[in-house]
Amino acid sequence: MLPMHSAFLIFASFAAGGLVNAASTEQVGFHTPGKQMKPSWGYTNCGEPTDIIQLRSLKVTPDPPQPGKNLTITVEGEARETIEEGAYADVVVKVGRIKILQREFDICEEALKANASVTCPVEKGEYTVTQTVELPREIPPAPFTVELRGNTVDDDPLVCLDIFADFRK
Repeated sequence: MLPMHSAFLIFASFAAGGLVNAASTEQVGFHTPGKQMKPSWGYTNCGEPTDIIQLRSLKVTPDPPQPGKNLTITVEGEARETIEEGAYADVVVKVGRIKILQREFDICEEALKANASVTCPVEKGEYTVTQTVELPREIPPAPFTVELRGNTVDDDPLVCLDIFADFRK
């Protein structure tokens, strides 16, 4: 079983390596129809339309994510340029307002470790990537955020993504 921060890190870094983009500042959350509820998970694209990775969709199963269950992430998107070895993501994971992890990760290395279907170099084109990770049972009932800022090996903007998951529900 992965440590809690590793599961979220894989979620975030795989999303970056798996073509999640920040085409606009768009917040996506999931609500129960007819009810005034806060979403239990979602994401915000926080980059620019010129970012190399462009998101079409990001879906999780189960929805919402649940501690102790496998989480399957499906990302559809486009790489507008080839993504070379050395692309990286700065990731900050918080529980509430408390930072529990701040680290830079090599996106290509993380994709290899996760046995992802897309690995570097990622050629220009359309992709659908699905990855499953096991979420630990020990995830506390708290709100989590993952801030991910990805860049190419040349420090050009690759992706900007904020993910949130509220396990209090």
